[in-house]
Amino acid sequence: MIKRDYRLLGEDARRAVEIGLNAAQWYHTEVPRKDMKAMMGRSDQPAIRDTLILFGAMVLFAGLGIWLWPSWWSAPFWLAYGVLYGSAMDSRWHECGHGTAFRTAWMNKAVYEIASFMMMRNSATWRWTHARHHTDTYIVGLDPEINIMRPPALAKIVLNLVGIPDTLAYFRSAFRNALSGPDAAERSFIPQSEWPKVTRIARIHLAIYVATLACAIGFGSWLPLMLIGLPRLYGCWHAILTGLLQHGGLADNVTDHRLNSRTVLMNPVSRFIYWNMNYHVEHHMFPMVPYHALPALHRAIRHDLPAPNRSMAEAFVEMWPILMRQLRGEDVVLERRLPPTARPYKDEYHAELPRLGSFTAAE
Repeated sequence: MIKRDYRLLGEDARRAVEIGLNAAQWYHTEVPRKDMKAMMGRSDQPAIRDTLILFGAMVLFAGLGIWLWPSWWSAPFWLAYGVLYGSAMDSRWHECGHGTAFRTAWMNKAVYEIASFMMMRNSATWRWTHARHHTDTYIVGLDPEINIMRPPALAKIVLNLVGIPDTLAYFRSAFRNALSGPDAAERSFIPQSEWPKVTRIARIHLAIYVATLACAIGFGSWLPLMLIGLPRLYGCWHAILTGLLQHGGLADNVTDHRLNSRTVLMNPVSRFIYWNMNYHVEHHMFPMVPYHALPALHRAIRHDLPAPNRSMAEAFVEMWPILMRQLRGEDVVLERRLPPTARPYKDEYHAELPRLGSFTAAE
């Protein structure tokens, strides 16, 4: 396997810039202007409805958990609260960060800040990491959000099902940002005008966690931490599983989202938690289409996309053997097959784009 340098200031980042992958022209399916305009229309109503349901459910589950505490009868309610805290907030952070969930700007900002805190992400930093992720999706050395590297860090993936590596990384970064601001890598994508905000947000987050811990010690109870902090660990598993499916086992260093992103059909509960991000090829092609319009976008462009996986289980069955082969050192990815109605790929497989490495497509 060709060794990849995932550092944002590393050798692969330099080479990607040299060959123009940082300014590449990404493929987009053609959509009639009138249809795209309709799908890009923003509305407060769907997001207000979903947000009221989400926070209402969280209050209900937390209330029942506190009422039944410390009995084991409280466990199901804490588990449900945790999934909404540690997984549903991930998609809320994401969509409100794009500014598309609500039509009203302050609503996007408010939910974004709350969700960023719950997901242990500095809201000032991650707004820009995600912008870079969309600009340079799975370009090695440029995309700071590559969650499955090659070879895969299997232990890290497993431990992140209970949030351990991400939480440790968050607190290391938070203390560093609180003391000295963004580091060199972060300054490569965060505008200088935002550096003081990174420091301020880190200090606010740490202050809340210190106050929560002080309350737990003062009251001699785990309940404050069950409400703030711990749910990010035991409730993040759904976000991790869905996150792995976004790009796992697919090509890097390509400029066609049909090659590096995966759409998965999901049950209504998972779609609510994930806020329709299971339509991930569609989202990357047209990131300004709101979450509630992604099913319509899927129907409009599915003739040009690989067939979606029919369930999360099917997607993992497809992806896992590829990850195991990568773990053994094979430079192999899953090539996404297109329907006869689709325009062909223009990518490494057809030697029409510059590349940083070579790989073999696999069934």
